Amino acid sequence: MIKFIIVCACVSLLALGASSPAQAASMCGNRADFIKALNDKYQESGKAIGIAGQVNLVEVFASKAGTWTILFTTPQGKTCIIAAGNSWEDLPPTKNLTAL
Repeated sequence: MIKFIIVCACVSLLALGASSPAQAASMCGNRADFIKALNDKYQESGKAIGIAGQVNLVEVFASKAGTWTILFTTPQGKTCIIAAGNSWEDLPPTKNLTAL
């Protein structure tokens, strides 16, 4: 859980200024369309969800093949892909967070 909170904090910082408005607009759209496309094209499904900045929804999607995507949705309904990649691995639960 702590790792997820740290990830959400990092994602929030990335969403605030990592790309220009033109780049961000090209990777934004309807949440339902993104989720359908992630499932249809990459077989990605929801793995984690959280709230960033007390109002923004952050979701992590991943596939068994290792692809992953992080979506960020504002209260106004704007959804953006803020990160995506390969080699996703689910970690077993551990109390020793330094073992990562």
